[in-house]
Amino acid sequence: MDKKEISTGLKEAIIAEYLLEKSSYRALGEKHGIDFRVIHSWVVKFTGKPEKRMKTKPKEIDLSLVEMPTELSQLREELRKEKLRTELLNAMIDIAEKDLKISIRKKSSTKR
Repeated sequence: MDKKEISTGLKEAIIAEYLLEKSSYRALGEKHGIDFRVIHSWVVKFTGKPEKRMKTKPKEIDLSLVEMPTELSQLREELRKEKLRTELLNAMIDIAEKDLKISIRKKSSTKR
């Protein structure tokens, strides 16, 4: 597979597969048709430090990688709620301006 053809999503999926499933670089390379050295360089860049060569894989897994999709969905839900809150506040201001016949919003062209 050409290096330029590989999407960011595929790279992240391969890195996650390596970190979570404890597959070897060679096995992942054969599975995805990518040179194992390229996968190794992605993992090194992602983790921020080169791995020492060991006969066995480390047993600890960075749990922040696992929790990320949950955090993302929580942030999206919070954003949705804040957008709804903003729409409701704007509607309340519109109703108050209409009923009370006073201008509540600051006009951009107003001079002191």
